[in-house]
Amino acid sequence: MQILDATAQHARGIAEIYNHAVEHTTAIWNERLVDAADRAEWIAERQAGGFPVLVALEDDGIVLGYATYGPWRPHDGYRHTVEHSLYVREGLRGRGTGSALLSALIERARAQGLHVMVAGIDAENQGSVRLHERFGFDRVGVLPQVGTKFGRWLDLAFLQLVLDQAPAAADGSSSSR
Repeated sequence: MQILDATAQHARGIAEIYNHAVEHTTAIWNERLVDAADRAEWIAERQAGGFPVLVALEDDGIVLGYATYGPWRPHDGYRHTVEHSLYVREGLRGRGTGSALLSALIERARAQGLHVMVAGIDAENQGSVRLHERFGFDRVGVLPQVGTKFGRWLDLAFLQLVLDQAPAAADGSSSSR
């Protein structure tokens, strides 16, 4: 398995994984399916904004999973915090793909001088919660019934990882940058 920066050629594989999550899981609280063109545009927008989109590839080029992060909230004071997403192809979970992607994503965030990474996870998705806890994420809260899918209310668990111990500078920037 290889972990690489995604390109437009990976958009079809990313769309397949995304659409499966939309149709069959509460890993994403969306109901709209996407096509390869949509995901290619999404990849380009994320990367143009300075955010990584990583793919895990099988030796034959099949996309096994993908991960990204982006802004936590739009206000300036949150600029050192990101929220990430990570998805693994159905039937391939539990084989190390998620761990490899999360490890690479954390490394990328630290290299960018970010301070905190946040995960928003369906509170019932214990597999994802355990994965994040293995990487040092702490469960910091649950928002009950803030989402809905498949005709039921969903609770959103928040986990966070502090990426560095740098104090904030007086101007609000991180002193590690």
